[in-house]
Amino acid sequence: MPNILKIGDLAKMAGCQVVTIRYYEREGLLPEPARSDGNYRLYTSKHLERLHFIRHCRSMEMTLEDIRLLLRFRDTPEENCSEVDALLEQHISDVVDRIEQLKSLESQLRDLRGQCHSARATKDCRILQSLSSETDGQTQQ
Repeated sequence: MPNILKIGDLAKMAGCQVVTIRYYEREGLLPEPARSDGNYRLYTSKHLERLHFIRHCRSMEMTLEDIRLLLRFRDTPEENCSEVDALLEQHISDVVDRIEQLKSLESQLRDLRGQCHSARATKDCRILQSLSSETDGQTQQ
């Protein structure tokens, strides 16, 4: 890897878009890069490594706030990591909750799909009628 990268090269190496890098800079997740005489951003391997870390966290659907905390711990390697464990435990709990919500949604959709067993005019479609029903929509939220 070259010592200095321009933003397009960094984006290509990290597998993301330039706007994503700029966004992470604005959010304070990536440190501000040095600038060339022509005012181009100049990145190093440390930026690429940090960007890979951020993108890995995002692929696990961690929030930017969670990533900030993880980066803070990563940047202070002598600190106790119990908060990192707690953060992951909370994230696991959130994922389990979301899985339950998605299972419930799947069940509701299958029930809704079960209301129609043959092709008919849309004016007689039980699925559309059920979706139009005010009480059905409120009880399933």
